[in-house]
Amino acid sequence: MRLGPPGYHLPERLGRKAEKLVIAGRGLRETPYLRGDLIFGSARAFRDDPLGFIESARREYGDFVRIRLGPYRVYLLLSPEHVGHLLQKNPDNYLKDGYEHNEPLTGRGLLTSEGEFWRRQRRLAQPAFHKERLRVMVGTMTDATEEMLGRWRDHLGKGGGRPLEIDAEMSRLTLSIVSRTLMGADVSGGASEVGRSLEYTLWYAFRRTGRFFNPPFGFPTPKNLRYMRAIRTLDAIVYSLIDGRRGSGEDGGDLLSMLVRARDSETGEGMGRKQLRDEVMTFLAAGYETTARALTWAFYLLDRNPEEGRKLREELERVLDGRTPAYEDLPRLVYTKMFVQESMRLYPPVWELARRAKGEDEIGGHRVPKGSRLIISSYVTHRHPALWENPEKFDPERFTSERSESRPRYAYFPFGGGPRQCIGVNFATMEATLITAMVAQRFDLSLVPGHPIEPQANLTLKPRYGMPMVPRVVVAG
Repeated sequence: MRLGPPGYHLPERLGRKAEKLVIAGRGLRETPYLRGDLIFGSARAFRDDPLGFIESARREYGDFVRIRLGPYRVYLLLSPEHVGHLLQKNPDNYLKDGYEHNEPLTGRGLLTSEGEFWRRQRRLAQPAFHKERLRVMVGTMTDATEEMLGRWRDHLGKGGGRPLEIDAEMSRLTLSIVSRTLMGADVSGGASEVGRSLEYTLWYAFRRTGRFFNPPFGFPTPKNLRYMRAIRTLDAIVYSLIDGRRGSGEDGGDLLSMLVRARDSETGEGMGRKQLRDEVMTFLAAGYETTARALTWAFYLLDRNPEEGRKLREELERVLDGRTPAYEDLPRLVYTKMFVQESMRLYPPVWELARRAKGEDEIGGHRVPKGSRLIISSYVTHRHPALWENPEKFDPERFTSERSESRPRYAYFPFGGGPRQCIGVNFATMEATLITAMVAQRFDLSLVPGHPIEPQANLTLKPRYGMPMVPRVVVAG
């Protein structure tokens, strides 16, 4: 069973050609340069196994490595110091890179916009994630989870030990939650056009980021045509809900109502119809995909680590005593939250972030030329042996306040960081904690024996071969 890239080594054809790039300039460090193939550089190795490639580059060449991906000069930044510089210290010098392939889906939403326009949109959207708004959403999250658990009980009644595909179950659940809390409408039905359309558009956008040439979206290739049909499907649903909400002027208690009514504190302006669409699409896509992956890996780790599972269920019994969790229970679900945090350390849904340098910079004593691409990988930094003792071991108690105090800020960054940290970080953390608690107190999930588990680095980190697990009702006591 393959669990990750620790045993991966750079292909011999790359290792033979690795060399040092000496930087001219006083006081600047030499930057290790992994030259790779003559034409494509390290592109093939990166494409075939990005997680293994980046981890092996770190292990063999250090925390700051220059590589070449086809025509692009790329730097791998793998220490907290370097990550913090990119996200926190000098973020204005770095544009998001590769996100143009998401533009037909998310437009100029928070995911892809830059500069002053992004700052305006962030100001408008931020109140939608205030803690009082989040408090109201707890009931929606727990109701949707109860519905899923009811389906699981029906499943057991119809056939005993048949497995459930947990990745698909979590995707359906998070789509239900994000659509209800965002738009006041559940679009997650079993034959959900929204789910299929989102899945295809996100997959296709990621596929395009790995190519040096892509036909324009308007060029009628079969994949482009399918992609644009999916966008039209999503547009029809989202615009219908936006128009209905704007026409009625009612506050439905959801995020869309908040966004429709939001006004910029500096200009007094609100969002136009197209911008509302872009933000709704952004929240819908991000809230659906990332939390589903986080939960899938959490239930895999719950099955693989029985002692930590016992501690989790002891806390649930002590705090909840079999009842559905409420907002007021969250501060007391300490171990449950740490369990989720440690799951996202080992398997962060967003496994890498890419940026492009607007101007020349210096990071950790290394020169970064204008136009360079930069990649940070939470998956690799979260497993860095200089930052984490026994990094491959699953240990939720790493996240006690005592053990976290001395850890560098950007040793752990599953939601990014700095001004552009994910706006939904509190929403997602609350959602994952509640769902983990509710599932763990009702069901044991056991991986189908012999099923291969391998993390696959797509837009999010997903199990390459799925996650079939057999549910069994937890016996009290």
